Amino acid sequence: MAEKFDNLEEHLEKFIENIRQLGIIVSDFQPSSQAGLNQKLNFMISGLQDIEKCRQQLHEINVPLEVFEYIDQGRNPQLYTKECLERALDRNEQVKGKIDTMTKFKSLLISELGKVFPEEMSKYKAIHGEDAPS
Repeated sequence: MAEKFDNLEEHLEKFIENIRQLGIIVSDFQPSSQAGLNQKLNFMISGLQDIEKCRQQLHEINVPLEVFEYIDQGRNPQLYTKECLERALDRNEQVKGKIDTMTKFKSLLISELGKVFPEEMSKYKAIHGEDAPS
């Protein structure tokens, strides 16, 4: 899989370099540079075709739109992964806290219900097992 990305990266680098050279030719255009301009335009077309071939090889890869937003904002796309992991860890801690709280509440509720309704709670414990408060 990595060689597919390497191939795409190589084609993109060539394409970018060709566009840079094309910009230089166009910015200082002389009638004598028409042949060079035509050649660079043809290279650009073939470069787009090469990139298209790479796209077909990588069609099964999905990239979250947020990654492109990071790139558009000039941020490192690797920060997206880092921030996703941080959000997941924060959410995990919140959920774990809620689970712990509910477990403590269940234990306290069963204990208090056992004091008020001892017969019903003994039936409950018989159905759910003796470890029901945990």
